[in-house]
Amino acid sequence: MTLLSRILGLARDIVIARFFSAGDAADAFFVAFKIPNFLRRLFAEGAFSLAFVPVLTEYRNQFSAAETRELINRVAGTMGFILLVLTAVGIFASPLLISVFAAGFIDQPDKFKLTADMLRITFPYILLISMTAMAAGILNTWKRFLVPAFTPVLLNLSMIGCAMWLSPQLDMPITALAWGVLIAGVLQLLFQLPFLYREGLLPKPAWGWKHAGVQKIIKLMIPALFGSSVAQINLLFDTFIASFLISGSVSWLYYSDRLLEFPLGVFGIALATVVLPNLSEAHYKEGATHFGQTLGWAIRLSLLIAVPASIGLFLLAQPILSTLFEYGEFANHDTMMAAYSLMAYSLGLPAMILIKILANGFYARQDTRTPVRIGIQSMCLNMVLNVIFVVWMLKTDFVAPHVGLALATTGSAYFNALMLALTLKRDAIFDKTGGHSLTLLKVLVACAAMALVILLLFPDSNTWSSWFWHERIIQLGYLIVPAILCYVAMLWIMGFRRQHLSP
Repeated sequence: MTLLSRILGLARDIVIARFFSAGDAADAFFVAFKIPNFLRRLFAEGAFSLAFVPVLTEYRNQFSAAETRELINRVAGTMGFILLVLTAVGIFASPLLISVFAAGFIDQPDKFKLTADMLRITFPYILLISMTAMAAGILNTWKRFLVPAFTPVLLNLSMIGCAMWLSPQLDMPITALAWGVLIAGVLQLLFQLPFLYREGLLPKPAWGWKHAGVQKIIKLMIPALFGSSVAQINLLFDTFIASFLISGSVSWLYYSDRLLEFPLGVFGIALATVVLPNLSEAHYKEGATHFGQTLGWAIRLSLLIAVPASIGLFLLAQPILSTLFEYGEFANHDTMMAAYSLMAYSLGLPAMILIKILANGFYARQDTRTPVRIGIQSMCLNMVLNVIFVVWMLKTDFVAPHVGLALATTGSAYFNALMLALTLKRDAIFDKTGGHSLTLLKVLVACAAMALVILLLFPDSNTWSSWFWHERIIQLGYLIVPAILCYVAMLWIMGFRRQHLSP
């Protein structure tokens, strides 16, 4: 279901690129969407889920069913009220938020006003999707992964529909995308409610600030707000700096980040979603050995996927972007600019996936302080690298200075993953997993063979734009399929078998 969601996410971005060029209007929407999306990942998929699922798992295993339902009711009422107030403030303060997160727009009044107007439409999404995330957290804790994984599909379908059929009806067509975001938030929440009702877990919201479980979640959330949102804060800081660069920079970073999000979402987020409740349960019921084995399995599986995906995205950045987006308003120049930043982002993919897995090793044990401390260090490093790389590229007249932002994100991600791993090793968690070095060595050898196949089969880059869409897809398949087969064959030759994928 996550794979389906990501495929439709790519389809959504193809439609957006087809109808709207990478110019001022698109930059305005991506900023208006990125702010509530940032808060979504901060509160919904981020700190809240990381705090809520372990506490809910604890209640399910150690308290009565009535007490567990009471926790759900109190969390729903408390979080709902707080987010309602936050949403109202965000709507009224949208110009101020744009001034903070996209200060480069201030000197462009029309662009600034358009961004603020769309933010007023998209901001309620944070309330709706946060309540959806709570429903997903409940279903995931009861091992009902299918419905929460399918829910993001509704966002993509809503935005595609609004781009194709609503935008031609509006004086400012780009605002159709903002309405698509709002409509999606309503649909996503309503979609999950019947499944909660069937499980007997449909919340009856009640205020519960002083409830012991709510207080525990809040205490875990406060540091987790920083630890889980480091990557998102980095992306917002990227947007802030990109708003001062040439027109299109925000859009180029968006499209390259979206392609990076495909493997990150399909494998990283999906794997982390499944691992967290299992780690939490292992911590309370099965002990340190099973906990370490579960974490080790997730790490090995992430390496098997993340490293070849990283190399593939780096080598095929331009062909993939051309095949997906280079139609209509999206020109060859936009493809090349987005390809530069995608190549830089792709180098950090293994670290970004590992962060999601390794951080769960702390959150499942209700240790939110350690990821926070490491996350803040990583965020500070990213900001310093942003300035260093962009300033250096501007001084050297590099054609794509926005690439410096992507490189900074990659560098800080590796620092974050390394520090998390070293801390887990200090806590003797890695001592119970093992096998990572040998797995990584086999993966690197197989990836070297895969890269050689791609380079041998790679056609002249200048020819991609001259082909029709179906020719681009066929040529891309000629590169990707043999590369995957080579990768799998090399792993087989080195003794890797199906049972190695088991926990």
